[in-house]
Amino acid sequence: MALSLYVDTARWRAHQKSVIDQFPGLVPVCKGNGYGFGHERLADETIRFGADTLAVGTTYEAARIKDWFSGDLLVLTPFRRGEEPVPLPDRVIRSVSSVDGVHALVGARVVIECMSSMKRHGVKEEELGLLHAAIEDVRLEGFALHLPLDRTDGSDAVEEVIGWMDRLRAARLPLHTMFVSHLRAEELARLQQQFPQTRFRARIGTRLWLGDHEATEYRGAVLDVTPVVKGDRFGYRQQKAASDGWLVVVAGGTSHGVGLEAPKALHGVMPRAKGVARAGLATVNRNLSPFVWAGKQRWFAEPPHMQVSILFVPSDAQEPRVGDELVAHLRHTTTQYDRLVDR
Repeated sequence: MALSLYVDTARWRAHQKSVIDQFPGLVPVCKGNGYGFGHERLADETIRFGADTLAVGTTYEAARIKDWFSGDLLVLTPFRRGEEPVPLPDRVIRSVSSVDGVHALVGARVVIECMSSMKRHGVKEEELGLLHAAIEDVRLEGFALHLPLDRTDGSDAVEEVIGWMDRLRAARLPLHTMFVSHLRAEELARLQQQFPQTRFRARIGTRLWLGDHEATEYRGAVLDVTPVVKGDRFGYRQQKAASDGWLVVVAGGTSHGVGLEAPKALHGVMPRAKGVARAGLATVNRNLSPFVWAGKQRWFAEPPHMQVSILFVPSDAQEPRVGDELVAHLRHTTTQYDRLVDR
């Protein structure tokens, strides 16, 4: 019995096609844990829909995926002098975010990142003049812009890209290909219309693989059910049961990512109030689990173990049975399943 990821494969692939149709020349992204599906599965999907390039997060990911995908591999993490060398084939393209990095990659295939309003990394406008000599010794695949998701200042993503296109053109740098992230389809179309001689390639991960939430579902199998009455002690810390009910042991623990949560950007009064309430409950050992039973998200009886979680189901709910599966609301990018089931 396992923590399983169920995939409505036809629906999932229909969503992939809808994204591919909106973004001609799309570069799918497969990084981290493969958006919950794993690197090998996403490499297979990329081959199936015929993309010529797959973007990965690191050189270590490229070294693993190279045996599953025979096309070009674009490493998104920028090259840095002194990094550990990883043996990679010539079809690997390195991202570079500095003039010094370009100089250090003689003979390599490179994509040069420009400093966007993300202010994360990239070549700055005042450095463009220094790129002329540097790019003579590399195989330039294009420039790239990684854009923010939200624009609270009301700025326009297309105008930001146009600004960089104008700067690159003024610096007499080649504009045959521009890789972009976090643009809408209509924004990409506007750019392509304005710069018909440039090929715009959208790097897309989350929207491609996780854009249809109804296409996937995590479920944890019930391994054991033990009745308890109010006051019974249980678990590692021998806490007391707050009321009558059942202790339900379900597949899915910290090794799967259960109980782990990435920080979220909260907007508005209500989400912030809920966050404060959750933090307050956690101080008295009340933590809501991601597992759902009888239409309600159930509380952890105690912190999740390595491979299982113990939940408390009160006596006014239906008794779970061994072998039942509980839907689990888990974040794909932090979850490791035991098995993937296509249906």
